[in-house]
Parts: sequence; structure tokens; C-alpha cells
Amino acid sequence: MNTPRTRHASRREFVLATLGASALAATGPLFAQNWPERPITFICPWPAGGTADQSMRALCTVAGKLLGQPIAVENRAGASGMIGAKVLASARADGYTIGQIPISVTRFSQLGSLQADPRKDYTYIARTSGQTFGIAVPANSPFKTLKDFVAAAKARPGQVTYAHAGVGGATHVGMEEFAGVAGIQLNHVPYKGGAEALQGVLGGHVDALADSSSWAPHVEAGKLRLLATWGEQRTARFKDVPTLRECGYDVVVDAPNGIGAPRGLDPAVAARLREAFRAAVASPEFKSVAEKLDAPLLYLDGPDYEKYVNTVYQKETVLIDKLKLRELMKG
Repeated sequence: MNTPRTRHASRREFVLATLGASALAATGPLFAQNWPERPITFICPWPAGGTADQSMRALCTVAGKLLGQPIAVENRAGASGMIGAKVLASARADGYTIGQIPISVTRFSQLGSLQADPRKDYTYIARTSGQTFGIAVPANSPFKTLKDFVAAAKARPGQVTYAHAGVGGATHVGMEEFAGVAGIQLNHVPYKGGAEALQGVLGGHVDALADSSSWAPHVEAGKLRLLATWGEQRTARFKDVPTLRECGYDVVVDAPNGIGAPRGLDPAVAARLREAFRAAVASPEFKSVAEKLDAPLLYLDGPDYEKYVNTVYQKETVLIDKLKLRELMKG
């Protein structure tokens, strides 16, 4: 029965619903206009003090000034960067939690180490810089060149050892990809991180080190010998050292880092973040830090960065099967 009371209740529900819809419609633009009103948290999936941590802190300092709010770096290390990657994917998409996305999310999501899908669980802000990987041996090693290293591995299949920062990570996969192209079988020795892998080689427990530029100061100090780097071009710091490609092995590994946020981020907020980090990557402050870390600038804006991630995801699907990574991860 349509009584005065029910008519009144219906009118009240209609008014409340209308007000609610209006408020929701205004939330997006209003929120973006006022954002950020408080400090932003930046999830770094690596330990404090490492090369990735240093580069991200430099970026956040500049971007925070541009946005008018500090960006506080929070280290959530572990599981080859996947703990932090999962924290970022699971955070609220309000613009107050952003973070570094290691390109290895494309591999570990398929291997089951990351319970997130990089193709749809992130909002991509910017690809920033890469890493300089290389193969280094102790200064007293009989391997004077990469040719010596390959020759020894062919003569003694599975006996030449190398240290790396963990099964399935960039250094392990890159080294195995190189071994496949070179037609050699190496004995990989996984460590909990690059620092421990470095100590394993310096201590004489392993024949060679596959890592990002943790070896650099030790090469300069004469404790290690750098046999080859893995980038597209030689590094300015070690311009006398050839790349893998120059040595005849068509392998390039630079593992670009990038900035992202959880999926569902307000497009206007994403645009402001993209603008801030575009300027931060181009800043003299970040370029100076990147140069010290041997980190080549590899900037891509958000949409192009997302396309890049999708392309790498497809390549990793092939590489996982080719290198039998699922079996290695179980082992």
C-alpha cells in the first residue's frame, strides 16, 4: 500500500541515492585536485643500501619536491623482490602507496612466486633505469678473458662454478641464457643475495660471479677481473671490457627498474605521478646517482612502460620453458 509514510520514505531514499551518486561523481576530480595532501609511501622491494634502493631514494627525493609532499621509502625486501611487489599490488589505489616494480615480476608471476599478474594488477608510472650486469672472476683466476672461461667450461662440463643472487633471478637466468648460447654447461651456486654471492667469489669458494655492479669497486681495486658486461653497449666506467654480444654471444640483460602503483589508480593522479617521475629521471640529481651505480637511463612513460612489461612477459613464457626454470625452482 502506498501510504504517506512509504511515499516519504521513498522520497528520502531517492534524495540520499541522488546525493550519493553526486558525491561519487565529484570524488575523482576533487580527489585528484587535492592530491597529495599527505606524505606518500614508496615500497622498495630490496634491502636498504643496495643499488636499487639508492636509485629509488634519489628519484623519490626529487619527485617528492615536485609533488609538494615527501615520498618515504619503505624497504620490503625478500623473495627476490617479490614480497615488495605483492605488497604494492595489494595496496589501496589511492595514490599514497607507490613503489618499484622489478621487471622479474614477469617471470616470477608465471613461476608462482608472485601472487599477482603484472599484466593487470599494476598502474605503470615510468620505467626509469637499468642495471649493469657482468661476469667477474678473482684477480688470480686462470680465466683472463671470456674466451678462457668458455673454453674451460667446454673442457669440464658442469664443473666451472658461478655465484648468483638466487634461482630464477636476473643474474641466474641471464647466465644460463648465455651458457645456452655458448654451448656450455655451468654449475650455478645460488646465494641469498648479491652481497653474499660477491663474498663467495672473493673468498675463493666459487669460480665466477654473475651480478649487477657489486663487483665494480673490487674490479677497480684489482681484486676482481671483469670478463664481460651484459648490456647493449660497453659501460663508460669499464670501457675496455667487451659486452657478451661483442664476444659473439647474442645475449643482452639490463633488467630495467620502474615505478608503479596498484591497479585502479585515478587517471588524473597517475598523470601527476608520471609527470613528476619523468622530471625526476631527467634531473641532474638522479643522473649523478645513476652514473655512480652504472645504471643506464632507460626511461619510458607509463603507457609505453606497460607495453614493454607485456612484451617481456611473453618472452619470459618462452624462456621459462627453454631453461626449465620450474624444475630448477623446485630443486
